[in-house]
Formats: sequence, structure tokens, C-alpha cells
Amino acid sequence: MAPRILLARHGQTEWSVNGNHTGRTDIPLLDAGRAGAKLLGERLHRGPWADLPGLEVRTSPLVRAAETCELAGFGGRAERWDALMEWDYGAYEGMTPAGIKAIRPDWFIWRDGVPEGETPAELSARADEIVEWARSADRDVLVFAHGHILRALGARWLGEDVSFAARIRLDPTSLSVLGWAYGAPALERWNDTGHLER
Repeated sequence: MAPRILLARHGQTEWSVNGNHTGRTDIPLLDAGRAGAKLLGERLHRGPWADLPGLEVRTSPLVRAAETCELAGFGGRAERWDALMEWDYGAYEGMTPAGIKAIRPDWFIWRDGVPEGETPAELSARADEIVEWARSADRDVLVFAHGHILRALGARWLGEDVSFAARIRLDPTSLSVLGWAYGAPALERWNDTGHLER
């Protein structure tokens, strides 16, 4: 079996609802985010996802991802891993895209990065580290993390430049699967929020 990565983005927070860039600030889940995490967990424990042989689980150490992992029922077997932390937004931490564009009208995060934070190249290198780990053994992996790092992971899994991540949107509490098609890396499922539609 060729290894796949199952990606779970954390549930809603106050900042994700308001559109604030939330990198390393440890923002807790909202009640809606906690409810969504439980629904995601129910989905991952049934159907094609239940009893995945040898599934290895890792989570970002930031509370919004770690709590999503816990509420989804994987906290007891998950290893916390700093590589899964969100993009370090530096001076733009907590700002909205509109607020940033008011001072830098031509700003595009996937090209320009952020002052005093991580560059796109540094984010890409972290995504490559995760891809290498995921492909290192004959088992599937499940990661709980954040929007931009997971989008970067999707781009790099496909062998695309990290800027490709701008084209693959990812909603809170979504499920995505990076796998294979005809022997090449592929998106099997992306930004699936069907478990929230009740």
C-alpha cells in the first residue's frame, strides 16, 4: 500500500471566523469548532476511515489543532509535532487580509511572505519535511493542523511550488486526503466538510 496523508484542519476559532491571520497565537476553539471536531471524529471512526491499519497520528501542538485531535478521538495516540504548526505570520499576526492590503495594496502572502515571520521558502521546507515523513513507511498518516500549512502540504505533495497552495482553499474542520493516481501523487479528496452538513 502506498502511504496517504489524511489532513484534518482544526475547528473554528474566533479569529478564523473573523479572518485574522492566526499563526502562533494560541487561540482556543469556539463551541461551533468543538462540535465540528466531534463530527469529524465520528466520520473518521466509521466507513472507509475506520480501522486503517497502522494509522499514525500527529498534531500541531497549538491548542486549536490539539483540541480538535482530542475531540475527534485521536488524542491518546497522537504525537505533537512542531513541523505542523501554522505559518509564522510575524508582524502580520492577528491582522486581516484587508488590514494588510491597506498598508501593502499589492501584497500576496504566497509570493511575498510576511515581515518578521516565515518566508514561503521556509514554509515549503517544513511541508517537504512532512511529506518525507509521510512517505517513509508503508502506512497511512492522519495530521491535525492549520489552513496554510496544510495547503502548503497539499502543494508540495503534488510536487508543485508552494505558491500553488493559493489555489486550494481549505475550510475549518475539513477532511482532505493526499494519495496516488497512476503511480503519481494526487489529491484524492479536498476540503470535504460533508460531516458538518447535518
